[in-house]
Amino acid sequence: MADLQPLRVAIVGLGTVGSGVAKILLENSQHIARRSGREIDVVFAIVRDPTKPRGVTLPDGVLATSFELMESPEIDVVCELIGGTTTAGDVVRQALNAGKHVVTANKALLCEQGDELFQLAREKGKTICFEAAVAGGVPVIEGLSQSLAANQIQSIEAIVNGTSNFILTEMLDHQSSYEDAVARAQEKGYAEADPTMDVDGTDAAQKLTILAQLAFGTKASLNDFPRQGIDKLKLADLKYADELGYRVKLLAVAKRNGDFLELHTQPTLIHDNLPMAAIYDAYNMIEIEGDAVGKTWFSGMGAGQMPTASAVVSDLIDLAVGRAQQTFPLLDLWGQSEPLRILPAEKIERRYYLRFHAIDQPGTISSIATILGNHEISIASCIQHEFEIHPADSGEGKASIVPFVVITHTTTEGQMRAADEELIQCDAIEPDYLRLPIQD
Repeated sequence: MADLQPLRVAIVGLGTVGSGVAKILLENSQHIARRSGREIDVVFAIVRDPTKPRGVTLPDGVLATSFELMESPEIDVVCELIGGTTTAGDVVRQALNAGKHVVTANKALLCEQGDELFQLAREKGKTICFEAAVAGGVPVIEGLSQSLAANQIQSIEAIVNGTSNFILTEMLDHQSSYEDAVARAQEKGYAEADPTMDVDGTDAAQKLTILAQLAFGTKASLNDFPRQGIDKLKLADLKYADELGYRVKLLAVAKRNGDFLELHTQPTLIHDNLPMAAIYDAYNMIEIEGDAVGKTWFSGMGAGQMPTASAVVSDLIDLAVGRAQQTFPLLDLWGQSEPLRILPAEKIERRYYLRFHAIDQPGTISSIATILGNHEISIASCIQHEFEIHPADSGEGKASIVPFVVITHTTTEGQMRAADEELIQCDAIEPDYLRLPIQD
């Protein structure tokens, strides 16, 4: 170890994750040096506001404000931990052009500018490491790129948004409303003040595109596949699913379907006897099926400061020992020559959970069944509980609004979308009709 020069690091951004990275590198320095055979030193921590209080004490001279310090010959690696895509993209380009390796936790940046940044890294002979961009502290990127490299991947099914998983757990376990569960997630630091990207499915979809390209060579944009969040779910939906023997999870799926790649990120009913259904709180799980190994599972905390910081430091250790430099040129993450084509959403085949708030009057259920039947969608089972939600004007006086739940047989997304157009126009149904897929 004494013969090797320390790996010298500049951390750009000392927010939640950046502070966690600095804390691990400073407090666990001897352990890290023993594991990697090389010291990893924080030379600079570059921030906009050096007066802002932070949860880590840095050595004198480390805190700085100039991005130009990234280009210093004293730096080997730049950790981009500021988030966003504009300044972050500039930081990564500047680092690569200056001949530095890059470690990032920024999945939005990889999705938006990955083609350009990975090409630049290859041209400069440098490495971009991004373990922390997907599933926090769960080592799924390493698993796909190294441990499962002998396999042709058949499918990925994943819970990769810890915030949404915490909210769904909180709702069912504590009989909380969606709004109260979001507030609790914010109190615990799992959700931002504006949780939109977590709860509308964007975060999970971005992570799915990274996993899909790594596993299948297919580059997808968020508009290429169905994306749905948990923000329209009610506690009643989770209770109905539980009654039917399911748990609702925000599930990201990428799987081979003939010559196509099937992609979708949606709240999904999962049988309660499957491993994925048991993942609670802010934990993540990624199930990967390979043609040789079969199914493997990666699970761990997917949100929070230290799990994400742990993944960033693991990338730094890989750089220190040379593993990352050997793996990165082989990934060709953003440009395989014959990627699988994305299956058109209309051709995805599944069963569905449909929840209606319907006017309690003769002919309502018949109207729903007729619309479904007109689109060749058959009903496998249904639930109608005898309780009133609120009175409504049915056009013939006051009537009760009652919940009505339908489970369909297997049908296509295209047939369901066509039926949706008629269902939302049906006068016997309230406008908050909800449709969720079932994962069999």
